[in-house]
Amino acid sequence: MMENIRGYIFSRSFMGERVPQSVQSLLIRDFCNKNNFKFNLHAVEYTMDSCFLVFESCLKELDFFDSIVLYSLFQLPEDDKKRNNYFNFVISKNKKLHFALENLSLSDHKSIEKIEEIWTIKKALPNCITDLV
Repeated sequence: MMENIRGYIFSRSFMGERVPQSVQSLLIRDFCNKNNFKFNLHAVEYTMDSCFLVFESCLKELDFFDSIVLYSLFQLPEDDKKRNNYFNFVISKNKKLHFALENLSLSDHKSIEKIEEIWTIKKALPNCITDLV
């Protein structure tokens, strides 16, 4: 059976990145086509910093969809507790989150560990030495 997907994109920058909505939409559609997912129109998050009202609305819609596909996993909250609450909610519903840019999926606690490792690296990058000279 074809997985029924709800898309999710941003209209603001995230973790130092700014990607036009049209580009986010193209990548999500391509991701869905490659994975034989049934794509439904995406929801666009509000522009206010740290706002996840639209994402939370998508989570409530998981009774009607098999999963949510985000452009990037870095569109999720930087706050570890909030992000993990979202992850655990998705898993408790036996649903999935897909991240098109990173070509990753979250479906169980093992996938949370992998995604959190990537988050730890991303958060540490600004503190790394960039020039050895």
